[in-house]
Amino acid sequence: MDKNILVVIDGQNDFMDISGSALPVTGAAEDMSRIAGLIDQLGHQLWDIQLTLDTHHEYHIAHPVFWTDSQGQSPAPFTLISLSDVTSGKWRARVPNHQAMATEYVETLAKSGRYELVVWQPHCLVGSWGHNLYQPLYNAVSSWEKQHLAIASKVTKGSNWSTEHYSAVKADVVRSDDPGTQLNVDFIQSLQNADRVFLSGQASSHCVANTVRDVVDNFGAEPLNKLYLMADGMSPVPGFESLSDDFFRDMKAKGVNVCTTREAASSLQRAA
Repeated sequence: MDKNILVVIDGQNDFMDISGSALPVTGAAEDMSRIAGLIDQLGHQLWDIQLTLDTHHEYHIAHPVFWTDSQGQSPAPFTLISLSDVTSGKWRARVPNHQAMATEYVETLAKSGRYELVVWQPHCLVGSWGHNLYQPLYNAVSSWEKQHLAIASKVTKGSNWSTEHYSAVKADVVRSDDPGTQLNVDFIQSLQNADRVFLSGQASSHCVANTVRDVVDNFGAEPLNKLYLMADGMSPVPGFESLSDDFFRDMKAKGVNVCTTREAASSLQRAA
């Protein structure tokens, strides 16, 4: 059997466009239902399933409560905070002892070329319904585990409150005192050891894009054409569609495959 790995990035309730979700991504529920169908249909061709889980606390540098203006008000979700916003005092850390760190953080983001700091609605909070996998996806993965007497790998990210962690490979700003923010060598190696890697999840503008970019940057001599982005298994955060478009264009240029779930299924069937 070929070592085919399915990666599902952040297929969690809070990203689904369903009632009660904190940060709905238009089309996400249909995306994940297609992935669940792929698992149900061709799970016997999957050597491993890897699930990344966005994992946050209420107090986080990318959540409203961290920041305040001169009137004591927090920024609204989707507010962009630049270095000049922080140095000018437009936005400052609500905890004074965190001000220097916050300034250094947005400065590092600006220098690194990573995304500008976005304030998000609190989401995927530890212990909450929103942190759980979307039920159809959970059901499919659970059935796969029982049928194949295997355990789907789980990769958590985002629990460090002082840095954004879109990518499952590393945080936007790595913390020297927290290995959980540093390069996830085990995750990279597991994909290097695969024959083919099928990637999906939410959102194509942020967590999928950053994860795959970091995988590509750290893939060494392994051929990038073993990576398959299932375009109908991921969607962008509304308002950030251009980031998704840039991501697909850049990955195609590097030799990463872009396909549909149906094409991925056909590929798996041919390998049977």
